[in-house]
Amino acid sequence: PVHGPCRAPAVGELTSVVAMAPRQTKKAAAPAPVDLSKVEVGMKLQASSEGIYYAAEVLAVSDSKKRAKAPVKVHFLGYATEYDEWVGADRIRSKALRPEDATEKKPAKGDGKKGKKGEKKPERTPTEFDPYLQNRVNAQTLTQYIIESSKGDKQMAMLMNAIQHACKVVSNSIEKAGPAGLYGLAGNANATGDDVKKLDIIADDIWVECLKRSGVCGLLVSEEQETAIVVEDEALRGPFCVAFDPLDGSSNIDCNVSVGSIFSVYRRRSSNDKPCTVDDILRPGTDVIVAGYCMYGAATELVITFGSGVQRFALDPALGEFLFVSDTKMPVDGGKKIFSCNEGNSLHWDPPIVKFVESCKDDGYSARYVGSMVSDVHRTLLYGGIFIYPADKKSKKGKLRVLYEGYPMAMITEQAGGLASTGMFLGSIGRILEVKPEHIHDRCPIIMGAERDVKQILALYENQTKAS
Repeated sequence: PVHGPCRAPAVGELTSVVAMAPRQTKKAAAPAPVDLSKVEVGMKLQASSEGIYYAAEVLAVSDSKKRAKAPVKVHFLGYATEYDEWVGADRIRSKALRPEDATEKKPAKGDGKKGKKGEKKPERTPTEFDPYLQNRVNAQTLTQYIIESSKGDKQMAMLMNAIQHACKVVSNSIEKAGPAGLYGLAGNANATGDDVKKLDIIADDIWVECLKRSGVCGLLVSEEQETAIVVEDEALRGPFCVAFDPLDGSSNIDCNVSVGSIFSVYRRRSSNDKPCTVDDILRPGTDVIVAGYCMYGAATELVITFGSGVQRFALDPALGEFLFVSDTKMPVDGGKKIFSCNEGNSLHWDPPIVKFVESCKDDGYSARYVGSMVSDVHRTLLYGGIFIYPADKKSKKGKLRVLYEGYPMAMITEQAGGLASTGMFLGSIGRILEVKPEHIHDRCPIIMGAERDVKQILALYENQTKAS
């Protein structure tokens, strides 16, 4: 480029860091007025040489009368210092230097843009898709929520991201189960005696691998594993103990009914310099620090609590992100009159449970039972009512497991404003979260839902106790 002394610099005259500014292909238009009072040393602007503007930096500003016509000394960026020049207002330009009355006026809101022939173009007409697009762009992602909720705890953020990743992979596996031939039994039973489906094994492998590779877990308890998984490697060991049911309700998977994953998280109590022990997780649910479930249905939804309310997220498959849907709060008045239980076991129930279910029928309650705990509890949280899986004569402790079904669902229900009780269990009525598990696959009765309905059952138990 030619500027300064009106000659091209020789090769030897250039500095070693010559970064040639791109040459403009046409002469610049007449510059807008410049307010020299705003020029400061170090300011970046554009200065012209031979009618072409280049990036430059202000080296000095003179108020001497001798320099009245060229009061600003500039250095052309990328060129040797010998090309530094004193220039006048007619050779520099910058938006920051324009006087206020010379700035371009922005069109007011609502002013249509004029076309080539001067006609005004109509404003964009809103469509029914605008709320959908706005939500996808503006909604908080689960990743953002995790970062905020973990409050600087990087290990917690790593754990929760591993969990959401496991949920995404399981969701994808379920979607492809039919074409991939993954329906049906695997041919064996799990640690709790349930028949194992092919997808049970796949989901379990996904959860175990995601959690172990996160590097922040010390112990894992899965419904599909008879014993706890202890992370021995110190480099991969972390402070968290996670209990999970990788695929709850999998007996329904072959008929395409909603299923889910449930989890609860503890922080270990033993010393970090040794592997975890089972005692780190055999603790009451009041020690759980995070709980949640993921439901795989018409949509994939993840519901979690850090102990301060319940948040609901839905997976946008196109983005591969869970997006915030709403805070989840049970209806204050108890919501819809719905009872959810397996009446096929009613012959073995305690009298208070039988009496409550009969009263529901008399009072106009609707019966809704999917047979997948995640689906039934999810509906109960959103619509109201009660979910019951009590102890009976066949199963003295009930059927549902404490660590990875009872605790997480009870914590979520209570955080959403409901109640979660065992009913009469081991001689007393208590909260599910206060049950003390004897082993990793221990069970407990489940009575959870709206306060309106749960209290009715508890009152019936109390009356029975007084009568006896």
